[in-house]
Amino acid sequence: MEKFTTLTAVAAPMPIINVDTDMIIPKDYLKTIRRTGLGKGLFAEMRYRDDGSENPDFVLNKPAWRNARILVAGDNFGCGSSREHAPWALADFGIRCVISTSFADIFYNNCFKNGILPVKVSAEELDKLMDDASRGANATLTVDLDSQTIKGPDGGTIRFDIDADLKHRLLNGIDDIGETLAKAPAIAGYEQRLAERRPWAA
Repeated sequence: MEKFTTLTAVAAPMPIINVDTDMIIPKDYLKTIRRTGLGKGLFAEMRYRDDGSENPDFVLNKPAWRNARILVAGDNFGCGSSREHAPWALADFGIRCVISTSFADIFYNNCFKNGILPVKVSAEELDKLMDDASRGANATLTVDLDSQTIKGPDGGTIRFDIDADLKHRLLNGIDDIGETLAKAPAIAGYEQRLAERRPWAA
């Protein structure tokens, strides 16, 4: 899994509440179990017209935010079904950080398993960041996971809280499998001791 340390990038404003996982990646794109290639389906129902052409009014289709890697979103982001395709689609598009006041629990945890940093801020802080993001390519945000800070284009700094274990995982690029593999010697030692005590069960 790709590590997350510091990210300086354009942030796209999405002041919509209750963005659910079906909005993030519609069900038509769930036939694959691969993590790649889903970026084209990200927010597809908002990004494209019925004829398949781009909707010029959608934020990620506008020149100022086409290369956004941070998303500043409304309350309760990632609600709905528990599809892991949602963070897959965000990551494949290039979004590495989502900032909101609140996230659905399953989506929040899935982000950490896929190299995305979800940041919770207060309503007042979100308003400020949404204003910063509205400036497009003329203003960038810097998200520093180690110091747990977001720095705005005007020099202001916002601090955020995060679980220490989740922070460690993301800083080091460790997913669930990686964490298990790190404990391989202890697991092998336990299995050996168990086999010696209970050879009939080996």
